Amino acid sequence: MEADPAAEPRPRGLGGPALFTGVLALVFAFVPIVGEYVAAPAAVVAVVLGLVGFDRAERGLADDGARALTGGVLGLVAGLVVFFVFLATLG
Repeated sequence: MEADPAAEPRPRGLGGPALFTGVLALVFAFVPIVGEYVAAPAAVVAVVLGLVGFDRAERGLADDGARALTGGVLGLVAGLVVFFVFLATLG
């Protein structure tokens, strides 16, 4: 007797790590000096994890596409905040 493949739980994927990294990047983005060393790399990681996680969810390999997309967007926003804070501290 075979198990129904639709009943098997899908793995969580990269939504959790993308969301965590995106929130971390956004929090540290508002700190002028730390933001350049912590938030900028974390924002890049969040965007990459968000894109990969959302792609996996779209293909049906994971079930947390919304969290992955949210983490990616937060990473993008954090990257923009770091960029503007960096520009503001130059002059």
